[in-house]
Amino acid sequence: MPRKICFINYKGGVGKTSLIVNTAAALAQQGKRVLLVDLDTQSNASIWLMRLDRWNKLNVDGRGSIYSLFDPAVERLSDIIIEDVVRDKSGRVVLRGLDLVPTTFNLVDLENEHKGDPAKPPFLFFYEQLREIENNYDYILFDNPPNLLRASQIGVFSSNEIYVPANPDALSLIGFTLLVEKLMLFQKRSASFRQAGMGPAVSIRGIVFNAIKSNVDIEVPKMRMQLRLNQFKSKRRAHPDAKIFKTQIRDATVVRRAVTLGLPVCLIGQPKSGEDSVVSDYFSVAAELEGSCSVGKLKQAC
Repeated sequence: MPRKICFINYKGGVGKTSLIVNTAAALAQQGKRVLLVDLDTQSNASIWLMRLDRWNKLNVDGRGSIYSLFDPAVERLSDIIIEDVVRDKSGRVVLRGLDLVPTTFNLVDLENEHKGDPAKPPFLFFYEQLREIENNYDYILFDNPPNLLRASQIGVFSSNEIYVPANPDALSLIGFTLLVEKLMLFQKRSASFRQAGMGPAVSIRGIVFNAIKSNVDIEVPKMRMQLRLNQFKSKRRAHPDAKIFKTQIRDATVVRRAVTLGLPVCLIGQPKSGEDSVVSDYFSVAAELEGSCSVGKLKQAC
């Protein structure tokens, strides 16, 4: 059974896509089979990993991205997965084990133009296709937009764990609070659609402070976030083991350069033994993620 994980905060601009892309790459470099599902209509993860020229062809064609599963529903999820998505400009695979379900700008049409079957909303339609391929992976990571509209519901319904990217500011705390409120409402509305074998409903499992500038003291924002997390845990709105990650990902120019190059940061420069860098930050997050919930424990209680 794979770990199925959402990265989401109701506040945008927290560095969610850089966190999920680089964490996914770190897991793949360590031999894990990872599927990244891009559910954000901005398509940042898809553009980053496919490079703009490959993604443009997909965007113009209108087929082969996640929305083509729904309108019209003639493609299967297995048909649109891009295997070993990270490649150099010549098309040579440079990172094995990281696959992508890409999105394009037309995913926005899922919110209003798509009618569908009320008895099978998009989140259930997608989940049933995910079940056909999920056991090919160790991790399935969902890059969610900062809301709980239809596209985001796909990731939340299909996942068992949520990790919240945050910056050390009041808006991230507000976004986290709003996320939990909206999550509770969606879980109530979608409860009747859950099926046998799905495992536990998704829960908040952790918070990751991201893009931390070198001159910023995050202890007070971290304390406030911990207090809010404790409140949610006491009300059973977050998992009892939910935590703030020890690893704090620093802000670094190399991350922005990685986007331009169409590569995860771990392929731009591996840290030397004992070296402290943003690359090692992402490997540390991946290690904490792996240790946060074993597959066996996930089946039982997570």
